[in-house]
Amino acid sequence: MALNILGITDAVVSHAMASGRFETVNGHEPKNAPSTGGLTAAVWSERVTPVRSSGLDVLSVLLIFNVRIYASAVQEPADAIDPDMLAAVDDLCAAYTGDFTLGGLVRQVDLLGIHGQPLDIRAGYLQQDGLLYRVLTISLPVIVNDLWEEVA
Repeated sequence: MALNILGITDAVVSHAMASGRFETVNGHEPKNAPSTGGLTAAVWSERVTPVRSSGLDVLSVLLIFNVRIYASAVQEPADAIDPDMLAAVDDLCAAYTGDFTLGGLVRQVDLLGIHGQPLDIRAGYLQQDGLLYRVLTISLPVIVNDLWEEVA
């Protein structure tokens, strides 16, 4: 079985687009600053790690995505930046919890980190192209069953 990375990435991107909170959603980590004044999002895979599963001769994997939300850090009212971003995070986390298998593409979103990395949100700032952005990054761990066969 091959890793359906495009299908899984599209499912994660689709949830962000369906939320209606973002002006754009990229399926990659951007190399340039967002060109919009509102919220934007980007989705990319960060890590693929084998996990213990059924113990048979096939490996399942933990696939971790970053879902990063960007907003200009120099906008008014400044007190509205984090609440707007956290509302978008709330929508996305509700979507990933509600679509626990991403439409049947994965075994599960590993919400509590049974295989290491739980669903996690980190806040920070990012300087890109001379502009300062407030960012919230969701670490979205998903488990893909029976991906690689062990052959002796």
